[in-house]
Amino acid sequence: MKASSTIGGLAGAVALTLLNESIKKFNPNAPRRDLLGKNALAKLMKGNDVLPQTAQKFFPLAGDLVTNSLYYGMARGTGTGNTFLRGILLGVTAGIGAVTLPTQVGIEEKHTNKNMENTLMTIGWYVVGGLVAAAVISALDRGKKIPEDKELEKGVRNVTKKVGQELAQTV
Repeated sequence: MKASSTIGGLAGAVALTLLNESIKKFNPNAPRRDLLGKNALAKLMKGNDVLPQTAQKFFPLAGDLVTNSLYYGMARGTGTGNTFLRGILLGVTAGIGAVTLPTQVGIEEKHTNKNMENTLMTIGWYVVGGLVAAAVISALDRGKKIPEDKELEKGVRNVTKKVGQELAQTV
């Protein structure tokens, strides 16, 4: 993974986390990703309360930052437009997953899916994370040579031609 992808992914994850931590203080309908993470940790620990309270808060937050950084780092595309499109798609996909997957793994869904406002905020926040990641990646890549679509098309044509030649020889 390129440095711009790593830094952009981290920026997207931090933006998502700051948005979550800030708005939950002012809006009672705000998604509670922090509680979702705590529930996931409790399920993983099978209800054992062996971790101190600070660790119960730290591990879900650290896990969110690490996994979301890696996830948003995949936003880097072949150009700025492609990077932003990938950031949006990654955000929408993660948001829908945050809304629908908790019930699939036995975690309470009410933290990200208790009403329509909560659901839309959840998806929107993940999209914001994807857009921030894409913006940072694009800014860091500006000035560096990123393959243009024509170069990629030429490469695809060359590979296709080579595969076709290989197939023709075997037949």
